[in-house]
Amino acid sequence: MASNQNQNSSTITGDVKSRIDKIWDTLWAGGITVPVTILEQLTYLFFIKLLDDKQRREESNAIEFGYELEDPLFKKGQKWTNPETNQEVPYEELRWSVFKSFSAQNMLHHVRNNVFVFIKGIGKESGSAYSRYMQDAVFSIPKADVLQSVVDDIDLLDMEDADTMGDVYEYMLARMSEKGQNGQFRTPRHIIRMIITMAEPKIDDVICDPAMGSAGFIMEAARQIYDQNRAVIQSDEDVRKRYYSTMFNGFDTDQTMLRIGAMNMLLHGIPSPNIKYQDSLSEDNTDESRYTLCVANPPFSGKVLKGTISKSLLSIANTNATELLFLALFVRSLKLGGRCFSVVPDGVLFGNDNAHMAIRKEIVDKQCLRAVISMPAGVFQPYSGVSTAILIFTKTDAGGTDKVWFYEMRGDGFTLNAKRTPCSDDDIPDLLQRWQNLEAETSRTRKDQSFFVPVDEIRKNDYDLTFNKYKEVVREKVVYDNPKDVFARIEALEAQFAAKQQEFKEKYL
Repeated sequence: MASNQNQNSSTITGDVKSRIDKIWDTLWAGGITVPVTILEQLTYLFFIKLLDDKQRREESNAIEFGYELEDPLFKKGQKWTNPETNQEVPYEELRWSVFKSFSAQNMLHHVRNNVFVFIKGIGKESGSAYSRYMQDAVFSIPKADVLQSVVDDIDLLDMEDADTMGDVYEYMLARMSEKGQNGQFRTPRHIIRMIITMAEPKIDDVICDPAMGSAGFIMEAARQIYDQNRAVIQSDEDVRKRYYSTMFNGFDTDQTMLRIGAMNMLLHGIPSPNIKYQDSLSEDNTDESRYTLCVANPPFSGKVLKGTISKSLLSIANTNATELLFLALFVRSLKLGGRCFSVVPDGVLFGNDNAHMAIRKEIVDKQCLRAVISMPAGVFQPYSGVSTAILIFTKTDAGGTDKVWFYEMRGDGFTLNAKRTPCSDDDIPDLLQRWQNLEAETSRTRKDQSFFVPVDEIRKNDYDLTFNKYKEVVREKVVYDNPKDVFARIEALEAQFAAKQQEFKEKYL
């Protein structure tokens, strides 16, 4: 299985890991010992640097193609008024490339009292999601020498590709001693890209991730939509307004994730997405028939108090298991014709209690289940070794499942251990090619890596959606020797051994 999927997604090298380890240890030694606080402080500094990197690229393009930047963040030759001190500060001094050369003490004072205040205020006039979740943010690096050391090390990181922030963030999460509430963890970028490529988000979609974390899914959806619709987004004011605001929706109950997600979207050109603090499974979430595309990797194996769960979700699956409740949420919140692409733990595919059976019957009988993509255990290492799958269905409220496409992904381009180093075993290109040409899959047999299964067969198997339930195992016929021949060979060997023993005795004893 040749790999080409990961040519477009960098992975951090040993040198970068060593540098992140050094930065982490510097902050720890400097008095910041709570892992999530280290993550948050580093994210602020990455964001400050990436803002400057982004404008430097734009300035370079403007010079090359002979045009003026329209409303740049850092305004050349102008001053910014600090709302907390009323002092004027040249915009140029708010840029990473400038203040990184300040003395340690001046840098700490400037970053804490000017630069951080400046980035907290971005988008405040428009009431953007980013500005809302930065209101209570605190810059808590306490020592000048610590900040200088961290800035020097970050400056050596190659972050020209903004996706590097995702790689570095993923590695930093691996360093954290806790996974967060309900076992949340970051979805690898290449898996996000694979899922969004399969989902084919359109310019008229309304997209939601109700367990958004760092906003990886909606950010990748935004990127793909922009790449395919750049001209109309730039020329049509109504489309542009939707793209910058209501097209992308994400919810989470972790303030740190909301800040990181809002920063992520802003860096990728979406200033005002509908990102907000919300328990998506509670009565507070009233979304119904609202979205045309839901993409998510919701929390696994979490349990929530029954009294806090929306009754409309319990009517679909009477359970407190998060992996089942989120599927019920997708059913409720999608518009008719809306599509769902959700990562689920394998237990969802075969669990035999009432709630598991109810959610599978809902998706198979009342909606239109299109595909089940089995992923190997290890895809989510080092956070979890659980086996997972991707459920793909369309909301119809009238059934429509005729046959379901099953695909067994055996490799994703990385080793399936905690190290997750790049390797050649990668089924993602084959998966994407087959997904885009499902008509040709009808000729595949149960001996293949992908095939269709009629819905009646799924019903007869208690709605079991595991790949191995339907795969035909090829058993090679083993031909054994005639026992008489075997015993004859044994007797011959025994005779040879006895003769050798006798020869040894006669010669040496």
